[in-house]
Amino acid sequence: MPHGQSFDTRVPAVLVRLDRNPFHHGTLGATRSLGRAGIPVHAVIESDAGPVTRSRYLRSARARPGATSAPELAALLTDVADEICDDPSHPVLPVPLDDISALALARHRAELAPRFLLPAQSEAQLLRVADKAALAGTCAELGLPHPRTELPTGADEAAAMAWALGLPVVAKWSRPWLLPAGGGLRSTTIVRSLTEVRELYARTPEAGSRLLLQELLPAGRDLDWFFHGYVDSRGGCATGATGRKERSWPDGAGLTAVGRWTVNPAVDRTARELLDALGYRGVCDLDFRLDRATGAYHVLDFNPRPGAQFRLFADAAGLDVVRALHLDLTGRPVPPHSPAYGRRFLVENYAALSLLTSPRRRYAAEPGAARQRTEFAWCAADDPAPALAMGRAWAAHLLRRALAALRGLFRAARTRPQGVASPPAARTSSHQLTQR
Repeated sequence: MPHGQSFDTRVPAVLVRLDRNPFHHGTLGATRSLGRAGIPVHAVIESDAGPVTRSRYLRSARARPGATSAPELAALLTDVADEICDDPSHPVLPVPLDDISALALARHRAELAPRFLLPAQSEAQLLRVADKAALAGTCAELGLPHPRTELPTGADEAAAMAWALGLPVVAKWSRPWLLPAGGGLRSTTIVRSLTEVRELYARTPEAGSRLLLQELLPAGRDLDWFFHGYVDSRGGCATGATGRKERSWPDGAGLTAVGRWTVNPAVDRTARELLDALGYRGVCDLDFRLDRATGAYHVLDFNPRPGAQFRLFADAAGLDVVRALHLDLTGRPVPPHSPAYGRRFLVENYAALSLLTSPRRRYAAEPGAARQRTEFAWCAADDPAPALAMGRAWAAHLLRRALAALRGLFRAARTRPQGVASPPAARTSSHQLTQR
């Protein structure tokens, strides 16, 4: 195989994702990456009938357990392993694709070994960075740039802290994987008034984790960056790379809709310093934002698993962090990464929404960048079915949101006293139509 990649294709992979997002393109990326290398790929995801299950590279899909507790996941994985392997001692590689899955697997690593191949990482180690309040403390301990963060213990204290930080502020739940489905709570919210702060804090018991308030670093062109890497069993990170977020959804603050592989020594240095200090092992995805006032790149987020856009950093031979994980944990050497600066990754559905709401380019063009390859999250010539299924499901999703918004406007109009105009907040944006 080119580039020194020699996979043990006898070891199947089981992708694990416990959240309920049928449009998670990172799951499809992992399916294709491993499947194209000849590795059998199976999945435990939100449904056995979503767009990802249409991929020719996915051998089987099982619906996630009804309760997302770690013991239930471990039991389900054992059942899956028994189904896909005749020999009960045959190894299987689980690949967590969301934080709750990564934490659950780390919690049960000792009892899952040796059948399940997992990085040498404990749940406590992962919580130092996955928990957003703990990440703030970790960065403070290490002297790494991080937005000013406060942890209120009451509604009045939350309002006072927000005022001191300077409105608007960023409000985050420290463990967003505990948020209840369908409750209307988002992992991150920009709050613009003290009333909003108090109301959000009042929902702490419902959220299941602490609310933290964070200084809002100004958004702008070329300010948002990310680092993806795989730290192998010996502590090496040959696949670490930096990218720039060119478009996001929601615009200026959300997930990467268009990203470009771009060298950034400051981001790379900060990420590796953090990984070394933690003794981290496995796949990681870190987000950064540049503070123009100080020139420092602040750590915003640390995900202990592949980011949805990890395929941006696939080199000419196809090496990415998921393939590096399989190589390392099956005892194969991980070859050096060959940078492909200028390479782009585009998520069709979210890029379209970003373009509709912000047609102007949010990044500076680079000489020669247009000549580099663009990889699409859903469309692939050798695997067209997932894109078609996603398109149908996405259209139905937007239609349901639009109808729900119209019903809300109709109810408001029926209950509004005659002669009272509609408030500006009643207008529905495309952002509201796509929140899940």
